[in-house]
Amino acid sequence: MKRKFLAAVLSVLMLLGAAVPALAATDSETFVFVTSGEVNTLDPARSYDTASGEVIHQVYDTLLGLKDGSPDDLMPLLATEVPSVENGLISEDGRTIRFPIRKGVKFHNGAELTPEDVEYTFERAMLADPAGGPIWMFFEPLLGVQTMRDVIAMAGGPRDFANVNDVDPAILRAAYDIVDATVEVDGDYVVFNLVAPYPPFLQILAKGGSWGAIINKEWTAANGGWDGNPDTWQNWYNLAKEEMALYNKAMGTGAFKLQAWDLSAGQVVLQRFDEYWRGPAKLRTVFIKYINEESTRLLMLQNGEADAATVSAPMLGQVEAMRGVVVQKGLPYLGNAALFFNWSIPIEGNEDLVGSGKLDGRGIPSDFFADADVRKAFNYAFDYESYIEQVAMGLGSKPYGVAPAILEYVDTTQPWYDYDLDKAEEHFRKAFNGELWEKGFKVTLLYNTGNDQRKTAAEILEANIEMLNPKFQVEVQGMQWSTYLDKLAMGSLPVFFMGWLADFADVHNFYVAYMHSAGAFAGYCGEALMQTAKEKYDPVIARGINATSDEERAAAYAELQRLAYEDAVVMPYVDSQAIRVYRDWVKGFEFNPAYSANYDFYSIWK
Repeated sequence: MKRKFLAAVLSVLMLLGAAVPALAATDSETFVFVTSGEVNTLDPARSYDTASGEVIHQVYDTLLGLKDGSPDDLMPLLATEVPSVENGLISEDGRTIRFPIRKGVKFHNGAELTPEDVEYTFERAMLADPAGGPIWMFFEPLLGVQTMRDVIAMAGGPRDFANVNDVDPAILRAAYDIVDATVEVDGDYVVFNLVAPYPPFLQILAKGGSWGAIINKEWTAANGGWDGNPDTWQNWYNLAKEEMALYNKAMGTGAFKLQAWDLSAGQVVLQRFDEYWRGPAKLRTVFIKYINEESTRLLMLQNGEADAATVSAPMLGQVEAMRGVVVQKGLPYLGNAALFFNWSIPIEGNEDLVGSGKLDGRGIPSDFFADADVRKAFNYAFDYESYIEQVAMGLGSKPYGVAPAILEYVDTTQPWYDYDLDKAEEHFRKAFNGELWEKGFKVTLLYNTGNDQRKTAAEILEANIEMLNPKFQVEVQGMQWSTYLDKLAMGSLPVFFMGWLADFADVHNFYVAYMHSAGAFAGYCGEALMQTAKEKYDPVIARGINATSDEERAAAYAELQRLAYEDAVVMPYVDSQAIRVYRDWVKGFEFNPAYSANYDFYSIWK
């Protein structure tokens, strides 16, 4: 594995050596950012990935912002004040929160922002509730549930319907009324009615993520979105991403307008919005170019064709040697990287990934990762320290569980998995009552193309697992990011790498994402995991967020940490640190660990 990795580094060095001399970028109002991955959707109700969030961050505003690089120090944006009990905008019982909406703010089409736009934004998102999306963050504090399906059940309907149009229209109207009561307009205010006090609620609405982006009601309806009719909302419920009205178009109040999302050219083009309510940005045009080949990104940075680039840790030594390039590394990061297991892998139509679909040495059965011994064996087979030292270049630390150790309530005295091939073999021998060890298996490890660190992580597992038994075969396969996400949404990947950047700076966010039955990864990991989560994890997660004392919260999250270890739910392999690399003519950049965007283009200039 190490030889393969070094060869990849060498090839990049050879390309850099052949580079033409640097050519300084001369247009001070144009910014070029080259990165990997592609935008998945521009709809704030569906977007739940950093590539999409990068664009939405620039085009839209939220009610609240974050100050000076802080992940949790709030400031007003489209709301004119940050609500608090002291200023009377949060009720004494913590269940009613009022936001005064700023006047005179224009959308990119010239329409003026209204409180009705804000109400529509949140209600439309909840009624649409695309599977695997971020809208659980509205449902949980406002209604104490996770999905619109739960709301329909609250209204007396079935939870297990196959088609929402099969549900009694009276039930659907009642479900709408439940959602409608959570967000109301009161003059110049928008009022949120929470089911119970929810400490991170204001952070959820802040600029860090894309789900709180305020959209234009009239424009969205005119472009095929829900028109606000309480009796027709189901026609926009849980649509495929391409069928959502804002999939490939945008109309925000942000500092930049969407000029183009060009899939064929692999780029997004943003244009300055001169009527931006905070004053126009210094940059006029921004290009975000999606280039998976890291050597090409580095050449563009070196030649001055790019102002900033996404650079992996192994390449830092090269960019640090470039004249005129600024490297910020070791930045605090509210995220980690993990290998996820699908406990109920679909077989039909998935033969390219699961082989025979049986435990016969030529593939894997649907329940391959439902066996806890298989999951534990994978956890023991990964060389964490070597990965952090040689691949992450020391920019990270070994995890203590599913939540990064920098967060409060992570217990660093609890056990977690170490690299131990003897224990990996022990659990592989136990799996499937010994049958797995006798027959062997063939499994495909997926990573998104262009992410060489994930590729190397997969190769570490490949080498170590195949070393244990000649009947074990592990194939490492790259996949385009958009295809990767689509297959994840269908739950068809047997085992896959993903990272998680906190939606908000609280340990609760990681336990919901990783272990809740309706969490971000649950749908990707199969029905068997969801059933286990409903029985074992969901009640403890609820106990954690509803706790009224630090002691109760600490006890709940300690129990979740123990359960994650005992069940080997997932294989977190690094608590990450962030890196930013840009040319020295770039000014004003300030890192914020809570942003899904790498750069806030409004705050920087050249």
